[in-house]
Amino acid sequence: MSESNCLKLAKSIIAGRRIKRGDDLSIFLTAPLPELQEGARLLQDHFCGNHIDFCTIINGRSGRCGENCKYCAQAACHHTGIEEYAFLPKETIIAHARANEEAGANRFAIVTSGRALSGRDFDRAIETYEAMRDTLHIDLCASHGLLTRAQLRRLREAGVTSYHHNIETSHRFFPQICTTHTYDDRIRTIKMAQEEGFCVCSGGIIGMGETWEDRLDMALSLAELGIESIPINALMPIPGTGMEGRAQLPADDILRTIAFFRYINPAANIRLAAGRKLLPKNGATAFCAGASASITGNMLTTSGTTIKEDMAMIAKLGLTNREEDCHAVTGTCGAR
Repeated sequence: MSESNCLKLAKSIIAGRRIKRGDDLSIFLTAPLPELQEGARLLQDHFCGNHIDFCTIINGRSGRCGENCKYCAQAACHHTGIEEYAFLPKETIIAHARANEEAGANRFAIVTSGRALSGRDFDRAIETYEAMRDTLHIDLCASHGLLTRAQLRRLREAGVTSYHHNIETSHRFFPQICTTHTYDDRIRTIKMAQEEGFCVCSGGIIGMGETWEDRLDMALSLAELGIESIPINALMPIPGTGMEGRAQLPADDILRTIAFFRYINPAANIRLAAGRKLLPKNGATAFCAGASASITGNMLTTSGTTIKEDMAMIAKLGLTNREEDCHAVTGTCGAR
């Protein structure tokens, strides 16, 4: 049996080719999904070995956000009944981080609602990160919106190694989901974070009404930015938001997206995020066809999976989240 065009493309990427804007991308939309996944698995094996990176999240400040992102339960313009609270006490956050570290997670992130964390809340975040840096071993990630360079520098000095800031979708489609800030605002923040030495985690949401071309454009934009960790969220429509009532994506659409993100960003961590429950076996098939990472535990406003369940899942698949147990890691996908 002759090898598929997808497998040939994957082998050319391993040999050094990179997918660029302007290339013919039709194969990603027309190839049979199993063939596309076969190539994605080959790329994952080469660049990521058998390593799966698990990150965990705590919602450090909830609700009352002044931005109007249509998908978000925390926007003040939406009426979702979400719990609202100010920045959590340092002791509460550290206790969650310690529990996640003991459960085996690779990294821990504080995320906060709002355009940008500032003032006394930002100072509290810095104090919390410094305490975690000094008492824990888990890698620290932050997600605090459109920060200034000075704020990003303070985070880095406090022990944070990764900064999360999604581009969400394509440049073309972004104004359809948010008008209180721009796509270019997000790109500026990402580039500043990279310049300050952060590993940047940036991806987006699919299923908001964008086209397949928008999804491909997002994958290319992330490749051009050199993003190392790419969370792919499948929209879980939340009552009261601007996406209420939108149909959920079929599993095959999510799996196809994960697969072609691997071809376009071969050495990145392609990270399962919201919407894992829409996938077969809670994402197990995705871990074998392009996804090399996941958010685990209780995720923000969408249902999550426990760390224990995820550890058992990847063990059955012959995968590991322990760097010392990993083989054949040749890219940036592995534990940092």
